[in-house]
Amino acid sequence: SVPAPSLIEVQSNERLQEKKIGAASVEKIELPSDQQIKKENVRAASVQKVERASNKRIEEKKTRDCDITNGRWAYDESYPLYTNTTCPFIDEGFNCMSNGRLDKHYIKWKWQPHDCDIPRFNATKMLELIRGKRLVFVGDSINRNQWESMLCMLFGAVRDPRKVYETHGRRITKEKGNYCFKFVDYKCTVEYYVSHFLVHEGKARVGQKRVQTLRIDSIDHGSSRWRGADILIFNTAHWWSHYKTKAGINYYQEGDQVLPRLDVFTAFKRALMTWASWVDKRINPRKTQIFFRNSAPSHFRGGQWNAGGHCAEATQPLNEISGFSYPEKNVIIEDVIKQMRTPVTLLNITSLSEYRIDGHPSTYGRNKRYSSNIQDCSHWCLPGVPDTWNELLYFQLQSKKE
Repeated sequence: SVPAPSLIEVQSNERLQEKKIGAASVEKIELPSDQQIKKENVRAASVQKVERASNKRIEEKKTRDCDITNGRWAYDESYPLYTNTTCPFIDEGFNCMSNGRLDKHYIKWKWQPHDCDIPRFNATKMLELIRGKRLVFVGDSINRNQWESMLCMLFGAVRDPRKVYETHGRRITKEKGNYCFKFVDYKCTVEYYVSHFLVHEGKARVGQKRVQTLRIDSIDHGSSRWRGADILIFNTAHWWSHYKTKAGINYYQEGDQVLPRLDVFTAFKRALMTWASWVDKRINPRKTQIFFRNSAPSHFRGGQWNAGGHCAEATQPLNEISGFSYPEKNVIIEDVIKQMRTPVTLLNITSLSEYRIDGHPSTYGRNKRYSSNIQDCSHWCLPGVPDTWNELLYFQLQSKKE
């Protein structure tokens, strides 16, 4: 008789049987076809694409919602975007290097918001944004400062320098004037129109004398040139001081009446409301994007510009802006914009510029051949701080396009 199998043999036979069944079942599994694999790959790629688009939208929203005015100045060796030798449009008053300024650190700073990154200025992309359009700056000499900066920043992307020219053959100077530069390859113009107050400067009779007045109820007579622009950047603030407005005595005019005395802030608000009314009536928001740049700080120490004020010793940005108070004119600007029907984007550059005591021409606002005790601590060297204002403008224009 055959001996009964041991327990170990029974278990071994069972495992062998399981292996055979498992192998058979493996043989029955059908491998996916090439078409199925292709479908799965397409579906996976589609999911990845949606995820990337979603992440991009989240990033863009984060950037749009970011407070770009809250940040710090970071030293960056890749700046500046141009120099006084590569840009032929810097007038003497802003051309600090040509006027003998030797330190170079002031042109190496980049504004870095705490909660997001602003894109580095891309001149080619900016020129594409304004292709076939009119980019127009209107305001005082600080806006001319920003306009010259924009010309220099754009010029770096132009292949043939002969295809950028002033349409009336005018040379840029700090004397009162209007300028229109054509970029031929992009069929666009970059223009500047001087308007210190945005309202009409005129004359009126007071007693036996004809005196200089400011018509705070009448838009600047040059406003017809601003109309039809595709992008308008306004500013006014620099000239609204008691000194430049004769302390408000027999200076402000409404209708035929010259007001005996008026506070500068009250006059400023009335003038801005005149500007706002003109914009609401005359500007088509479907064609024209409007920006208003708020006030740029001055950094006179030890007196005003005509009383020994100075800033020449500054070669680094301030570490902090202790004691900084938001200018009342900025509050008025924001209040007026809020009441307008036409959308206006505020370019808020005040606090970030407050750090940059090192960015002014100081004693380098004119050639060393001409000695002067007066320092310029209001305007800005180019290249310099206004380039950052234009990077913020570029960022806003890109955001609106998207």
